[in-house]
Amino acid sequence: MYLGRDRKLNRWMGYDYNTPGWYFITICTKDRVECLCNIENGVVVLTKIGEIVRDQLLWLAKQYDYIKLDEWVIMPNHLHVIIELQNENYYKLKGNGTTVGNGRDRSLHDCDNHKIKPLPEIIGAFKTTSSKLIHRNGHEYFQWQKSFHDRVIRNDNEYYNYKYYIQQNPFNWSEDRNNPKNL
Repeated sequence: MYLGRDRKLNRWMGYDYNTPGWYFITICTKDRVECLCNIENGVVVLTKIGEIVRDQLLWLAKQYDYIKLDEWVIMPNHLHVIIELQNENYYKLKGNGTTVGNGRDRSLHDCDNHKIKPLPEIIGAFKTTSSKLIHRNGHEYFQWQKSFHDRVIRNDNEYYNYKYYIQQNPFNWSEDRNNPKNL
């Protein structure tokens, strides 16, 4: 699908992002502006903006009881997180012929009519709420990069590789492809 000269389709075409499982997510600041933290000898030291980002990431797990934050790290201009969707009603409803949607109007509902947001909407909620709080705290310039990177984690080996990557990311910042010095 052609989306314009500089745009590409980011999501896995035909994949149902309500599917229970693990997802590796990367979200970057617009223009890779380094405003979330400083890395000091492999240790993340959050800025005020980074503290808001951390708090809103933790808010996701409280707001949506069907997601679990597994491993995560906030870097100077991006964050990585492994999110687990834990939707126990997914297969039951899908097997019963319930239509599984992929947008606001067609989201999967469980037996209690509890809306289950697909992953792109969860990330959208995070980006919207964190941006609003950051702006209210005097940082009107702040913006997230449009969209985000995701990878559906397909097996244990991928899971452990991404988990290790996240854990090591602060120690490898000087070589990170998101480090502006390496662009």
